[in-house]
Amino acid sequence: MTTRASSPAPHIRSEASAGAGPFPDLPVELRPNRGLLTYYTLSSLLLGPAFIFMLVPMYFRYRTMRYEVDAEGITMQWGILFRRQISLTYTRIQDIHLSSNFVERWLGLGRIQVQTASGSASAEMTIEGLPHPDAVRDFLYSRMRGARDPDRSTAPARPHPIGDPAMTELTRTLRDVAAEIRALREALPTTRAGSPDA
Repeated sequence: MTTRASSPAPHIRSEASAGAGPFPDLPVELRPNRGLLTYYTLSSLLLGPAFIFMLVPMYFRYRTMRYEVDAEGITMQWGILFRRQISLTYTRIQDIHLSSNFVERWLGLGRIQVQTASGSASAEMTIEGLPHPDAVRDFLYSRMRGARDPDRSTAPARPHPIGDPAMTELTRTLRDVAAEIRALREALPTTRAGSPDA
């Protein structure tokens, strides 16, 4: 009897794959999901009759937005008249936050806010419009950790220090030091500075 292995979901790939994450091959250029345009439209309608003033720039932002992901970092660019580009290497990334409101969750979207050590309170880059934001966040987080510790991905995992002979010796030494301090404390006179004996 033969069994057929079920294939993983398209956005989840094993660590053994080339890109190890939502991107099977690097470098890759991505465009935002059409759901982002729907989100921009719904957000604009909240302004009432003035919705067109928000919808037009958001439409051009959606049409020109590109993400480029490679082995070194991620680049985001958008704009027609004034082209804007933000490039971050994985080593510069300090923190990653994922947020999504009710409408974004309904559309299968989320915003990934990437912060660096620039000292700014706001995110350096906000990645939006990509499907499966959890997988993208996890990919960026693993790359960030790998960039800070390059030996992490290649070196074999170290054994846990508990049970290691050096750790056992250190523990024994610290216990001896603690016992000596306790004995010294008991040997000192118990008079206080404000007592009549002092």
